[in-house]
Amino acid sequence: MARGMFRVYLGAAPGVGKTYAMLGEGHRRADRGTDVVVGFVECHGRVLTEQLVAGLEVVPRRTIEYRGRTFTEMDVDAIIRRRPEQVLVDEIAHTNVPGSRNAKRWQDVEELLDAGIDVITTVNIQHLESLNDVVEAITGVRQRETIPDEVVRRADQIELRDMSPEALRRRLAHGNVYPPEKVDAALANYFRAGNLTALRELALLWLADRVDEGLARYRAEHDITAAWPARERVVVALTGGPEGETVLRRAARIAARGAGGELLAVHVASGDGLAAAPPQTLARLRALVESLGGTYHQVVGDDVPTALLDFASGVNATQLVLGSSRRNRFQHLFRPDVATVLTPRSGDIDVHLVTHEQIGKGRLQTSRTPLSRRRIIGSWILALVGPPVLTLLLTATRDAHTLTLQVLLFLALAVANALVGGIAPAAVSAVLGSLLLNYFFTPPLHTLTINESQNVVALVIFVVIAVAVAIVVDLAARRSSQAARAKAEAATLSTLAGNALRGSDALESLLGQARETFGMASAALLERGPADGIDDQWKVLGSVGTDPARAPAEADADAAVTDSLVLALTGRVLPASDRRVLEAFAEYLAVVLERRRLAEQAGRAGKLAEGNRIRTALLAAVSHDLRTPLAAVKAAVSSLRQTDVELSEEDQAELLAGIEESADRLDRLVANLLDMSRIQAEAVRPMLRDVSLDEVVPAALIGVPPRSVKVVLPEDLPAVRVDTGLVERAVANVVENAVRHNPPGEPVLLTASALRDQVEIRVADRGPGVPDESKDHIFEPFQRLGDAPAGTGVGLGLAVARGFAEANGGTLYAEDTPAGGLTMVLTLPAAEAGSGAGTPPGTTYGSGDTDRTAP
Repeated sequence: MARGMFRVYLGAAPGVGKTYAMLGEGHRRADRGTDVVVGFVECHGRVLTEQLVAGLEVVPRRTIEYRGRTFTEMDVDAIIRRRPEQVLVDEIAHTNVPGSRNAKRWQDVEELLDAGIDVITTVNIQHLESLNDVVEAITGVRQRETIPDEVVRRADQIELRDMSPEALRRRLAHGNVYPPEKVDAALANYFRAGNLTALRELALLWLADRVDEGLARYRAEHDITAAWPARERVVVALTGGPEGETVLRRAARIAARGAGGELLAVHVASGDGLAAAPPQTLARLRALVESLGGTYHQVVGDDVPTALLDFASGVNATQLVLGSSRRNRFQHLFRPDVATVLTPRSGDIDVHLVTHEQIGKGRLQTSRTPLSRRRIIGSWILALVGPPVLTLLLTATRDAHTLTLQVLLFLALAVANALVGGIAPAAVSAVLGSLLLNYFFTPPLHTLTINESQNVVALVIFVVIAVAVAIVVDLAARRSSQAARAKAEAATLSTLAGNALRGSDALESLLGQARETFGMASAALLERGPADGIDDQWKVLGSVGTDPARAPAEADADAAVTDSLVLALTGRVLPASDRRVLEAFAEYLAVVLERRRLAEQAGRAGKLAEGNRIRTALLAAVSHDLRTPLAAVKAAVSSLRQTDVELSEEDQAELLAGIEESADRLDRLVANLLDMSRIQAEAVRPMLRDVSLDEVVPAALIGVPPRSVKVVLPEDLPAVRVDTGLVERAVANVVENAVRHNPPGEPVLLTASALRDQVEIRVADRGPGVPDESKDHIFEPFQRLGDAPAGTGVGLGLAVARGFAEANGGTLYAEDTPAGGLTMVLTLPAAEAGSGAGTPPGTTYGSGDTDRTAP
């Protein structure tokens, strides 16, 4: 049986209209005669969505009992028995109620597809597994319902449903997405304009990658090697020279001209040792590439034009940007520049040459070997073929020149061989030339006998000069190579020393630098230590590249710092001359590792110092804030015990009330101090259970002045999974802080709302508020920031509240109240569906636990 077709409506955010679009497509297909049914659609009270569902056949849902409550889920068996051509399934990332056949709805969809039924479904970008952490970092909300990316990637068709942030926020404000009581919380939190913009970009980028995968697969299946300019991909070649930044910025501007343009920078490193470009220059260029939004790549190859073209073709590049050659005219005579070789072979890839200030100023050859293989082969050809050819020319024009000129020409040929190939070819050219001179031009002709002694001396001098010149040229080449190598080593060691002075401790960055410096496939720092009872077990402390070595035996090159710490590289065997730089890298990696471990120890010591600071602040606070209520109690008790003064009943009641108030203050101060000590010691162990806010809020408001707090809880507020006692204390501290700063006679507003898998409690006052730069400081222990009069507390209430919120898996933060004041937002994890705990519909409180009405 053929598998069904799979179509996905991908939403950039909740409320963009993916369910509406899915139902609209269902109607269009039904109108064309296709057998379409609704497997599962959640309308969320949206009238227009309900109207679209009404016109389609709906397969009855399956009823499941769980924890004493009744739930409905999609009935997969009923749909398979019905066997429609197509089925509409909403919210494919949904988690099924325990007791269902499959844990996830996407698994139900897989069964329908395997049964040959076409499925049209919906999913939001935040539910993709690979983006879960990114979405949480952006929105502050972790999605508990996720779906593997591969499930969506396998879809035959994916259509993005998008909407501008402003339009979506208007939809929310008009009540087209959530009920009115949830709109304010949604707009202030998840549906901020910045959050929606980021989610929109995530959706576009994810879908663009999916399209790229499909295009690459199609090109591979049809054996297409020519560049397809579906997206502008600009590859810029970096040599590490002084023109690098100019060329790179020019390439970035070219990539920015097209929508979705992509910038890729590539450096071709030689495969025979240290890179010619200074490592610090490459590191600076890499940072610039990343700041321009591009990616940096390094490939190994001795033939630079071929390596560049292979890379550009592999990434389906449309344009290749090169800097104009720095070689002068003399250097061009011996070897063409990269652009001259590459341009005729580029095919459909456009080649751009960028001008810069270094054009024609010459380029120092920094090859690691004295002579390239091409030069050596050419010199031997010149040494063996050049003298005979010159002999033929001189023989044909014998009457036009003397023996002296003939000797000078053969000497010039030997010198040319020395310049090109070094000692051996030059010596061969000199000896061969001397023999030809003797045989063809020195009397008696056509014999190796020499009659005149001066001719013998001339030929000997000729050979000696030729060999001497060859020795000098070869020595100069070797000295140049050694100088270039010393320069590269010095630059690398200088970079390492600079990192040490700056305190750089990025282990992975340093490993990447080592890999790029030597042109290796991977680099890893290995440490030997006991593991699973084995004393010789190696573990990887950090690695970069592909397939890093897991033990020194797997490495192609390694450098040991100690018996238990080794830098291991894979890719090729390094020459012995590179050991000094490799060992320098290993030594510095050991320093970085030791610095990191010392930093961890310093962090632990910092915690101890912080504890000492808190104890010092505690003593300072206790000396005043605890003594004040104690002094009031002492004064009141002394007055009551006086026998020489007759106190009226009103005076006695007032003194007793003062004692009670001071005792309450002492109780709160001591409780906050004890709670803070538990938080600092990480000794808070919450006992989580599902509880309704109807139980938590009234208990938290006991002791709050009457009519000082107005509480409004929505009808369908879900339960929260928290430690009841800790949350009560957190809410109480937040409310007390708000009441303290609220204008007299005006109540503090406490509201709650549900957003996905969280419940938010918002406590808003109309007080003076807190500046943005101080919003985080108010949660630090013993911080009052001048916001409270002396004697009203030690500044621990909000610190304790945040500590208890985080212990329950929630958060506590501050934001401005729109009409002025400060709003504390306490987020708590919602209980799982079907927990049975919830808030009675229409619950409203007036102040504390008074004036409660519950219809």
